[in-house]
Amino acid sequence: MHKTAIAIHGGAGTITQANLSPEQDKAYRAALKKAVEAGHQVLERGGSALDAVELAVVHLEDSPLFNAGRGSVFTKEGKHEMDASIMCGKTLEAGALAGVRSIKNPVKLARAIMEHSDHVMLSGYGAEEFALSYGLEFAPEAYFFDRYRYEQWSEVRDSDIFMLDHTAQRDEKFGTVGAVAVDQEGNVASATSTGGMTNKRYNRIGDTPIIGSGTYANNHTCAISCTGHGEFFIRAVVAYDVSCLMEYKGYTLQKACEEVVLKKLVKFGGEGGLIAVTPSAEVALVFNSEGMYRASKSAGEETLVAIYKE
Repeated sequence: MHKTAIAIHGGAGTITQANLSPEQDKAYRAALKKAVEAGHQVLERGGSALDAVELAVVHLEDSPLFNAGRGSVFTKEGKHEMDASIMCGKTLEAGALAGVRSIKNPVKLARAIMEHSDHVMLSGYGAEEFALSYGLEFAPEAYFFDRYRYEQWSEVRDSDIFMLDHTAQRDEKFGTVGAVAVDQEGNVASATSTGGMTNKRYNRIGDTPIIGSGTYANNHTCAISCTGHGEFFIRAVVAYDVSCLMEYKGYTLQKACEEVVLKKLVKFGGEGGLIAVTPSAEVALVFNSEGMYRASKSAGEETLVAIYKE
């Protein structure tokens, strides 16, 4: 029986103690702890890594604190467009969706696409139609309304400015949630979900639903979930690049993550981070920004919850 481990993130960016009140700090930590421990309980009961990452991400999607699911930001039109993906390291099967508007838990739709369709990625109305056919839960616009998110959007909705998440500096705020895990069978999995950018236009899609950029899982190497400025993560093919460094160059997980996040991304201005786990339960939480909402738990060890640079 393999050692189990799970890690989650809730976004990265210019996150410092000066930016969060004590009450906000406490709320974020509690939400992260609840999500990671829920996922780890699945693993300890003998459940699959896929089930664990899906449940952990559902917890994060259900919280208005994070830019995914219920907490998704507003688009230029005052709507919500969500992206998500999930991948199985054992089979390399994956499911992804982009630009859906009414799905309560996009990660559940990603799982359904992976398991019940012949496709990897669906978008917009087609993805929503697929969700209806499999009985996935929809939610009204009021469910996604959050006063703080609305005020964020109100500041820029009459301009061409778009906003990322998690910072006082409006152009460096990366809101995404994700989870990676390894189960008792030694199988890894990853899942990622996001509401994208505040005031985004033209049905913009970031790295979250793109397999190999924002999400990747392979039992031969690792499982990865990314958070950051999606355009840079797409161009750098971040998640797959970490796996390639391990598979073809023999890098350790930590070294591969640092090579991509702290060197390759930084060279051309990419900011953000990632979480990763190997089949042997090695965990990495690497970011080049001021902070990253993150948590991890391995079998027999205490839960780690952190926000700022240590």
